[in-house]
Amino acid sequence: AVADLLEGLGARLTLAPDVEITLEANPDSAEAERFAAYRAAGVNRLSIGVQSLRAEALARLGRLHGPQEARTAFRLGRAAGFENINLDLMYGLPDQDLDQAGEDLRQGLDLGSEHLSYYQLTLEPGTPFASAPLRLPDDDQSADMQEQGQELLADAGFIRYEISAYAQPGCRSRHNLNYWTFGDYLGLGAGAHGKRTDSATGRVERRVKWRSPAAYLARRGPGGFCRARHGLGERDKILEFALNAFRLTEGFDPALFVARTGLALERIAAPISAAGSLGLLRREAQRLVPTPQGVRFLNDLVALFAEDEAENLAGKPGP
Repeated sequence: AVADLLEGLGARLTLAPDVEITLEANPDSAEAERFAAYRAAGVNRLSIGVQSLRAEALARLGRLHGPQEARTAFRLGRAAGFENINLDLMYGLPDQDLDQAGEDLRQGLDLGSEHLSYYQLTLEPGTPFASAPLRLPDDDQSADMQEQGQELLADAGFIRYEISAYAQPGCRSRHNLNYWTFGDYLGLGAGAHGKRTDSATGRVERRVKWRSPAAYLARRGPGGFCRARHGLGERDKILEFALNAFRLTEGFDPALFVARTGLALERIAAPISAAGSLGLLRREAQRLVPTPQGVRFLNDLVALFAEDEAENLAGKPGP
């Protein structure tokens, strides 16, 4: 199925010779056994959802795999010829302490991946975890885990280029960088989301496909696959750009804001000034770069770009 999909895309699109084709995979044995076939189909990057290498933590998270299956999946990925592998790992897990978080990450680093996504467990409303009686580390403990993780990753040669993304030189995730720089993307298949900018009008439109595969397939025909589409207004463009671009630790060239949104830079002059006065943002050469404080308090930084928050927060002491 993956081979058919990639062949169909190749027949309809001009793909770059070095195109990055990532497959997200679970480390269970059934999927890992297919890695060689995925590689033969044209997939050249794996992203494996390890989450943790501690059995008790995986059980608390409701994961079906164990630590050994995760290690086996990585080994099978290498044996299949994948030279670019990402591992997803989490910290701030139920009843986790600083030492356990550090040991978990060290075991992940021992596998030797080229990219590592290291992020804090968050409980989303409406999910089973949100209503479960889980005891999570508090904010200070989680901050200590994050700082410890940054040091361990840096010592292992990983460069932090986004809030939760770390890569060996030359191995940054291209598709994620496209999202974080507010680029366009196609969403193909049931439940997919896409973003498209009309080069002639500058209209930025988001599209959502029908979620149910049956409903999706029943609506073949021009435009039939889309359940909803809507254009972004000026405020939406500003906030969505900020939500993405400020996740980049190296910041962005202000010209990118103009190119991606079609708006004048003056449109965000007030929140930029407010962020600078609060110590959340600085100018560095030709870039706007979140300060270490801005990275840590990213929500406060982004909030300045929501409607008129910059005017309300300007002049107040930093977080």
